[in-house]
Amino acid sequence: MSKTKWFIGAGAALALVIAIGAASEGEESPDASTPTTSAPESPFPGTDEASEAAPEPEPEPEPVEAPEPEPEPELTVAQENALQSAQSYVDMAGFSKKGLLQQLTSEYGEGYDRADAVFAVQNVDADWKAEAVESAKSYLEMTSFSRSGLIQQLSSPHGDQFTRAQAEYAVSKVGL
Repeated sequence: MSKTKWFIGAGAALALVIAIGAASEGEESPDASTPTTSAPESPFPGTDEASEAAPEPEPEPEPVEAPEPEPEPELTVAQENALQSAQSYVDMAGFSKKGLLQQLTSEYGEGYDRADAVFAVQNVDADWKAEAVESAKSYLEMTSFSRSGLIQQLSSPHGDQFTRAQAEYAVSKVGL
């Protein structure tokens, strides 16, 4: 090869290297012995291919089965009957808890065993304050009472056996 051709070839190669260097504008040139397989750097600092990849979804948690609800306890026939009787009395007239229990257990009343009657009183659908108001209204329809006299009648152990607070609430509600 002639020296002139060699010089032109070397000059062309040098020009090519300068052009590539100008195009990369300050980027480090890869080492010729290291293959270039990495992606170009991101224009946004702190991001690269690894951080741009969608994170692996967390495995879905195992579905938690809700515990089966406790089955309603089976009522005995006596409990069912006592509860029905208790509801009938509460629907018919104003009864206190103690008065209803007495009515359900009395030999002159329903005669239920005490345990069945207690179950019924504890499970009957009743608003005891509303029951006291109903009882107070019934007394006032029959006769006249003073405030203290009606409270005494409603809360007396020989009367309706409402609590003192229930009796006072009822008397206030009926206007005394």
